[in-house]
Amino acid sequence: MIKEKEVKVIVGMETWGAATMVADIGSRAQVPVLSFAEPAIAPPLTSTRWPFLVRMANSSAEQITCTAALVGSYNWRKVIIIYEDDATNADTGNLALLSEALQISNSEIEYRLVLPPISYLTDPKQFLQEKLLKLLRTESRVFIILQSSLAMGIHLFREAKEMGLVGPDSVWVIASDTITSALGIKTHFSQDSSSYKIFEDQFRSYFRSEYPEDDVSEPGIYALRAYDSITVVAKSIDGMTSDNSSSKISLGYILSSNFTGLSGPISFRGGKLLNSPILRIINMVGKKYKEIDFWLPKFGLSKTLKMEEDKNSSKVGDIRNGLIGAVIWPGDLKRDPKGRAMPTDAKPLIIGVPARTTFDKFVKLISSDNPHKIIYDGYCIELFYKVLQVLKYDLPYEFSDYDAAIGDITILVNRTRFVEFSQPYTESGLSMVVPAKAEQSPWIFIKPFTWGMWIVTGAILIYTMSVVWFLEHRWNPEFNGPWNIQIGTALWFTFSSLFFAHRERIYSNLTRLVVVVWLFVVLILNSSYTASLSSMLTVQRLKPNVTDIGWLKASNLNVGFDGDSFVRNYLENVLGFKPENILKVDHEYKYITDFESNRIAAAFLELSYERAFLSQHCKEYTATIPTYRFGGFAFVFQKGSPLAADFSEAILKLSENGELRSLEEKWFAPSPECSGSAEVNNNKTECLSLQDFWGLFLISGTTSTICALVFLVRNYTSRQDASEGNITSSGRSIWSKMIGFAKYIYARRERKFPARASALDQNPDVDKRSSSKMECGSPSDTPDDTPDGSISC
Repeated sequence: MIKEKEVKVIVGMETWGAATMVADIGSRAQVPVLSFAEPAIAPPLTSTRWPFLVRMANSSAEQITCTAALVGSYNWRKVIIIYEDDATNADTGNLALLSEALQISNSEIEYRLVLPPISYLTDPKQFLQEKLLKLLRTESRVFIILQSSLAMGIHLFREAKEMGLVGPDSVWVIASDTITSALGIKTHFSQDSSSYKIFEDQFRSYFRSEYPEDDVSEPGIYALRAYDSITVVAKSIDGMTSDNSSSKISLGYILSSNFTGLSGPISFRGGKLLNSPILRIINMVGKKYKEIDFWLPKFGLSKTLKMEEDKNSSKVGDIRNGLIGAVIWPGDLKRDPKGRAMPTDAKPLIIGVPARTTFDKFVKLISSDNPHKIIYDGYCIELFYKVLQVLKYDLPYEFSDYDAAIGDITILVNRTRFVEFSQPYTESGLSMVVPAKAEQSPWIFIKPFTWGMWIVTGAILIYTMSVVWFLEHRWNPEFNGPWNIQIGTALWFTFSSLFFAHRERIYSNLTRLVVVVWLFVVLILNSSYTASLSSMLTVQRLKPNVTDIGWLKASNLNVGFDGDSFVRNYLENVLGFKPENILKVDHEYKYITDFESNRIAAAFLELSYERAFLSQHCKEYTATIPTYRFGGFAFVFQKGSPLAADFSEAILKLSENGELRSLEEKWFAPSPECSGSAEVNNNKTECLSLQDFWGLFLISGTTSTICALVFLVRNYTSRQDASEGNITSSGRSIWSKMIGFAKYIYARRERKFPARASALDQNPDVDKRSSSKMECGSPSDTPDDTPDGSISC
């Protein structure tokens, strides 16, 4: 053709394999080749190998990135890739790029269906039926058609629909412009220009004349690029003269093109279109489709093309939340499809439930009048029903040999290798339960305060007593007399103040201040002590018979467990119990019998079992620490089942809205006699320590010290004033002065009061000597007011 027709430019080739074959011929003949194909991963040295190849297409990498992002946005964890190979097998870069992009979206390829070119098939129907049968055995129902011809796509969808692969919870994503289906991606182009409208009218007229039975007559991206390719060639010919019409000059004019065509901006760099394409996500409904969202390079989804204006508005979406526009899914599904083979009424999910557990509160079998119908009840069963209510889709199920299992099943490392666990719905661990007796102590009255608190309280009491005596003994006759009398009076006064029963009269204002602060301290201490002691006396306090695992092993005593193999292994291999000392207990009521018969000295129960057991037997048994932690109870599914993630999400919702806690309170509510014990045993009354009252003691001690210092300063000043002009005293040594001052302070001074005549007259037996002392002085003459510390008659 090049030689005979003297072809100057070759335009066409929709596949990369065909493009490279023609480019080899064009390079040898130095004829420019404009191709509509561009690989996802361009071969190295493409421009060197095919210097006359011009790629009038964008890389499919952007479409593949958009496809992978769509898969990740709907949490479709597994996909099936359908790929029609061409005759040259030259476009495998799409598959490698998609596989890498899916890994970024936390998805994986479950199955690859590679189809040969349809021209190679003598019976496409039978061939596709055999291939699609393999897809029926897969779990994923997300089908991504990475590359396919129109003819292959028509056969493929026809057979897939007949075999039930196009229906509810199935998703078909087309990552090319050749075929449209439930969800597709196409290159966006403007339809508002006048040149496009002229071309569209011409295209529709021609298309209807050739295909009158087809309703779709809009030009596609290949038609627009074909038109733009002819425009490029025409512009390059117009730019050349007859003197410089060589192929190389023609290629240079083509590569230097820079204009806006029907398909978008036309400019080249490195032999291909420069600008990244804007994609449009479409939703196929019947023979028509509607456009949903834009996919903008470096930005993602958008309702409009004005990304810079809308990136902070609601018109810009996060691809992680799915498409912004509404999608009509196969089967008129109102929710987002799960993208996997879902259980149906004809083929429900088989749930395995243990026929019997150690503790009936978790799972128990209820007798039914219908022998063919099995009824289960318990905490785990009711939680399963709650989870089904939270799920956003129906999940037909049946209790039998299982695809999944519910019950008191603990998450363990070795189990995760074979099955998939949901989010744990209970805390798990191993705790030791032992018999207990009520703790009785004759010294319980000491326990409200710590020893440090008792010592400091006694010290502050003695200090306050000393200050009161120091301030009162000089004037107050009740604090005078022999040493034993003075000490007894001071002790009696201070101790009686603890109960606000003191009767001694106080003369000094400084003493009154000390006593007021002390009475405040006494009030706080009395109230705190009474409250703490009352709590200790009213709270049931259980003392376990056994607290040490080492003692159990040394004494060669038997321990019980609920029969789970991992508990036995843990007791034997980790805690070091002898195999013959580890006894299986089949039911919760047998624990009581075994404890009473001394068959076992302790029982190792998981935390949930411990809670159920102690809620009914809190008076006789208690749990000891430490607790050995495990993974928790969870629902079990087949390895890789996506139902585990849905159940985990539902369990978290039940936990956050409080329904999980309400369910626990319903099934593990304590018995009437244990209604307050569970909380009390977990919140034992602690002794009050010095840290709780050090501020109070500081105030009392500081007040007493300040009052004592003020008293000393006043008396020292008074003595100095009385000693002025005394030559003898001025010549004495400091030591002599200190001794004299101490004697002065200690010396007793009498305080005189006016005689109460009426009282004396009525009592003639009153001692006249004592009465004479009260006749002198005034009630206002306090010891703090006398200048010399003496009182005269």
